[in-house]
Amino acid sequence: MPTYFKKLHAATQTRFWINNPTLGETQLALEAGAISCTTNPTYSQRMLRSGTDGTAALAIVDQAVREERDDATAAEAVQRRLVRQLIERFAPLHERNPLREGFVSIQGDPIASSDPQRIIAAGLEDRKLGPNCIIKIPVTRAGLVAIEELLARDIPVIATEIMAISQALAACELHARVTRRTGKDTPFGVTHITGIFDEFLAERARAKGVRVREASLLQAGSIVARKQHRLLTERGYRVIMLGGGVRALRHFTEMVGAGVHVTINWAGTADTLMEQDPPLVDRIHLQDPRHVVEELATGLPEFRKAWEENGLGLEEFEEFGPAAYFRGMFINGWKGLRAVIQQRRRALAADERGKGVA
Repeated sequence: MPTYFKKLHAATQTRFWINNPTLGETQLALEAGAISCTTNPTYSQRMLRSGTDGTAALAIVDQAVREERDDATAAEAVQRRLVRQLIERFAPLHERNPLREGFVSIQGDPIASSDPQRIIAAGLEDRKLGPNCIIKIPVTRAGLVAIEELLARDIPVIATEIMAISQALAACELHARVTRRTGKDTPFGVTHITGIFDEFLAERARAKGVRVREASLLQAGSIVARKQHRLLTERGYRVIMLGGGVRALRHFTEMVGAGVHVTINWAGTADTLMEQDPPLVDRIHLQDPRHVVEELATGLPEFRKAWEENGLGLEEFEEFGPAAYFRGMFINGWKGLRAVIQQRRRALAADERGKGVA
């Protein structure tokens, strides 16, 4: 009997990507119908904490510590070695359909995300992992410089940390300009981070005592995502729209009905969708109630800035509240990896000294 994702792929153009999976989850996701995979700067921490993969991940940390004197370089090496395992597993899908399937994303040091040259250098090194490696870069001033450089080299990119329509349009216009200049239609993903956006707005409403109905807050991210999808379709941008930052099943099911690819975790989302097997309803094309949009835009300036096509200027992209909130998670994850590296470096050094004494 067909499972949820198999039915989804047969009946719609909506597709399922797996996010930050363990190796066991990777196999389950491939069997369920995942076409590609995303990772982010918290991935190494996730693997180090895994009950099934933690020991192997720690061995990768120790190898990087022995080979790299600099902790920052060691962190990048750990991330690449862990992501390479996923790249190998998704390679057959990419060989079958190199423009649409089998991608595995990698995102570099988030602490260095304001330096375009460091983003470019990391992206070029990451790309050596395999032809199905796609480089994930935030849509900020620095990120857009890096995206343009990598696209010009025909390197696939995912534009990430998108919370606002203006960010998405800036990324799509950049891709269109590069495509016209080079004649190369390089695969390009443009995200909308629905769940994190909802999470941020809910916290902001509570902190400021804003009276916005809970039912409206639950729709915020999906409303912006639907508008983004509509604009990208109307303007004919040749990009893949990606839903991400999922926090609830609705952040997947609200995207169903068009060629949106949604990245989700296995535990608690993909496995639950398969268990519950909800009906396939086209919701990406819904018209959002005007009164809900007005309520959100009036009560929460961040929603209004995200909703309006010119809601943010280029200089505002990096520090836009929801995007900065999301990036903070990545920075904390990367700092956690650096802390493990420092701890293992001290432990290995102590071990070597002990052997010398013996």
